[in-house]
Amino acid sequence: MNREEGLDLILRIEKNINGILIGKEDVVRLTLTGIIAGGHILIEDTPGTGKTLMAKLIAASIKGDFSRIQFTPDLLPADITGLNIYNRSKSEFEFVRGPVFTNILLADEINRATPRTQSALLESMEERQVTIDGRTYTLSEPFVVLATENPVETAGTFPLPEAQLDRFIMHLSMGSLSPADEVLMLNTIEEQGKADGVTAVCDLEDIVKIRELAHEVYMHDDLKEYLVTIVQKTRDNVKVHMGVSPRGTLWLMRAARAYAFIMGRDHVLPDDIKYLAPFVLSHRIMAYTGSDIATKRSIVSEVLSSVEVPSEDWSRR
Repeated sequence: MNREEGLDLILRIEKNINGILIGKEDVVRLTLTGIIAGGHILIEDTPGTGKTLMAKLIAASIKGDFSRIQFTPDLLPADITGLNIYNRSKSEFEFVRGPVFTNILLADEINRATPRTQSALLESMEERQVTIDGRTYTLSEPFVVLATENPVETAGTFPLPEAQLDRFIMHLSMGSLSPADEVLMLNTIEEQGKADGVTAVCDLEDIVKIRELAHEVYMHDDLKEYLVTIVQKTRDNVKVHMGVSPRGTLWLMRAARAYAFIMGRDHVLPDDIKYLAPFVLSHRIMAYTGSDIATKRSIVSEVLSSVEVPSEDWSRR
């Protein structure tokens, strides 16, 4: 697969999703950027905004397996990863795989579960594997967690720990529909149905190949220094008591390359980094001034405005 073929597949996936999920083009593109970069996505929003539908549409478009876990306070780690069950007829234990063994995993209302259960996803998200009773099972690629989260002020929630937040490449919000888009949504659902009628435009191997192509997108050394300066300033900011980790630096670079690829370029621009930084960095910050995502994004915006944007011929190697 060459770059043009990969880009054509991405555009077809976008068209597939946007034909049913109305008015969410930016969120869809950011989500695909995160997937092509090899990351997981955290979506914080109210119920009924299309989070589950988007996850199903993505899975259907790439011929991927889809699993959904409804996180609740009584959910156990074994309900996610699976467990060994004794088989009397064979006189041995057999491993029964949990819903984490899939390609697109919708972790619905992830902050409804206890921290112990939330942590059951840590190994699978970072290392793409699950360890049960000393035995390690490798997850298939691609493996993507699309987690939804209730607003932190909602009763009965457990805020995600920093270690878990840091494993999500982006923190997004579906946002609300305009009146015109909401009318279009009603007509679309009546005429076309939902995810069940979506035709796959590629397979899982194609996504893996597209990831490899995106990894080859050129990023000038000056842009890497620009990116690192932004991250360093989140650590030095007086409003912050814990800035972005080195993992966040790496994810921002990967996201910038994936976004440039989706935009049809073979090189990263400063605008790619500036556009993606609030989505990639904000949830990794612990601020003195508040824990809500809007406050953290305002800090990232301040940092971006304080860092001089380098000028260069970014396509030159």
